[in-house]
Amino acid sequence: MTIILLILVFVCFVLQRIAEGVFAPGVVDSWFALSTDGLKEGRIYQLITFQFMHAGWMHLIGNMLVIYFFGRAMEETLGRWGMLKLYLLSGTVGGLMQIGLTFAFPHYFSGGVVGASAGGFGLIAAFATRAPHQPITMFLYFFPVTFEARVLLILEAAMALLGLLGPLAGIAAFTGNIAHAAHLGGMLTGIFYIRRSGFVPRRFEFWRPFARRSPPPPKRELVSAAPRRAWRSARSPVEDLPPAEFISREVDPILEKISAQGIHSLTERERQILEAARNKMAKR
Repeated sequence: MTIILLILVFVCFVLQRIAEGVFAPGVVDSWFALSTDGLKEGRIYQLITFQFMHAGWMHLIGNMLVIYFFGRAMEETLGRWGMLKLYLLSGTVGGLMQIGLTFAFPHYFSGGVVGASAGGFGLIAAFATRAPHQPITMFLYFFPVTFEARVLLILEAAMALLGLLGPLAGIAAFTGNIAHAAHLGGMLTGIFYIRRSGFVPRRFEFWRPFARRSPPPPKRELVSAAPRRAWRSARSPVEDLPPAEFISREVDPILEKISAQGIHSLTERERQILEAARNKMAKR
């Protein structure tokens, strides 16, 4: 889903550029960029379309990098559709916050809103909430700097708040064409989404490419246990099956489900099976 989302964002930007060359200046923005005038005219769809438009190539590339790195991690946690829902919801809430600010202070905040930044900041905030102590390495002026994910979130939130308060306080250094309210709205949505889902903080292994990892378990053959099915339901699977067969029949399908749909998709019985498997392996 992360790759599909990246392709959609890129294709929409190319189509945007083509349309801007065909139609008069401002026509594309008036229809698809998020604006107060557009919402007044009933163009509610702008809450989605603005997330697939960008002001230029650098704007596009920056947002695509954010989606690629943080979208993969959240897709691992939430599943395909969960990650997409988080992205679109963060973008929509961020867009509404920016438009609300424009309604309240039209003298300081005006113009249409474009970009995937609000959705991207939602992914960053969700990642930092899920794995606050995860080390992240970024390049600042070609120098690698490593810090925890929660530090990145704090820095981004501080910049967004300064961007909001600067124009109101008359600080020229913070005026610019950046939708800080949309960024802040996306971050708040990402934090709320993960906390509401009840995920326990953890680290993402693929963000530590040089860390030592345990060797993968040997492949197991699928063993048929049809004769056992009639009487196995009345007893615990741990008591009925040998470890290898139990892992193959009961645990492996659950792990595949987590990989495809996220851990939130598990039923109560599936969670009990994983707990039973953990206890059984601990006794070996």
